[in-house]
Amino acid sequence: MKINEIIKKRRNSLGLTQEQVADYLGVSTPAVNKWEKGSTYPDITLLPPLARLLKVDLNTLLSFKEDLSDKEIGSIINDLSLLINDKGFEVGFEKAMDKVHEYPTCDKLNFNIALTLCGAMFMYDVKDKEIYEVEIEKLFEKAYNSEDLEVRNQAIPMIINKYFEKKQYDKAQEYIDKLPSFNYDKKTLQGRLYKELQEYDKACEVFEGKLLSATSEIFSSLLFMMEIALEENRNEDAKYFASTIEKTSTLYDLWEYNSYVAYFELYSKQKDAENCVEVLKKMLPAIQNKWDIEKSNLYKHIKRKDDEKGINKQFLSSFINTLIKSCDNELSFLKNNKEFLALIDKYNKE
Repeated sequence: MKINEIIKKRRNSLGLTQEQVADYLGVSTPAVNKWEKGSTYPDITLLPPLARLLKVDLNTLLSFKEDLSDKEIGSIINDLSLLINDKGFEVGFEKAMDKVHEYPTCDKLNFNIALTLCGAMFMYDVKDKEIYEVEIEKLFEKAYNSEDLEVRNQAIPMIINKYFEKKQYDKAQEYIDKLPSFNYDKKTLQGRLYKELQEYDKACEVFEGKLLSATSEIFSSLLFMMEIALEENRNEDAKYFASTIEKTSTLYDLWEYNSYVAYFELYSKQKDAENCVEVLKKMLPAIQNKWDIEKSNLYKHIKRKDDEKGINKQFLSSFINTLIKSCDNELSFLKNNKEFLALIDKYNKE
């Protein structure tokens, strides 16, 4: 709650009028009215007597809170994700910056806000990305300078990715060297503790999360191996990696869309129009299908709070826009393909 909201709420709860507050503090009634509207703020010398009048301490009056709990941060991030989905990235970005200014010392919140904005920029068709990226990079740099070691270490890979995107490889290497060379598997220890305490639901949630994270790493590693094979013209190896990615996605109950990602990249690099279109015929409807993670025996204790249907729809729209734009460069071989254009037309209308 902001200072203007606190002033108004406390004044009303104490049965005071704006005139009475103004008289007590020796200011004009319009000045108090402006405070409550948030258009101006009380002079610093008025804060102690104002706090006494409203029967609150200064920390409460100034909405000062050193830190937020993980639950509070999770709630803020969830609300931000839903806002971006409902109102668009620009509105969500403004709300995110409001939270950054409201809790400037909460590095964990600001890091998670930066992560959420990064993900949203990938998911949605955002205009003027460069403007937003500057602010997001500032948040990651701020997180890197945090006194919270966990936040600091989480920020380094994000900064490294940004330098990869800019092709500033010397800077990327500099930050890679700063990564810690040791790591305690805290989650496994926590999961074992839950098991010993017979808190089986909590233990399952921990180990299911670790499995999902490990599977994502396997998926990512195989994708990189396929890309390297393609760059070295090892086409049979690349095809084998794509096949393994498909099997991994099926074996570990990942989103159906993941099964086709590698094949699409493989055939795109090979400029194989026929197979590209065949993969897209499976990919596009797969995007529309919700990933019911709780229905999998592997992840039944992991709860999803996202509006999956809305996110899927936005992702499909973003993916279609990316395909259209790519027709001017890496997908130019599909530009006049009738089946491809028919697919784009069909899913653009949905």
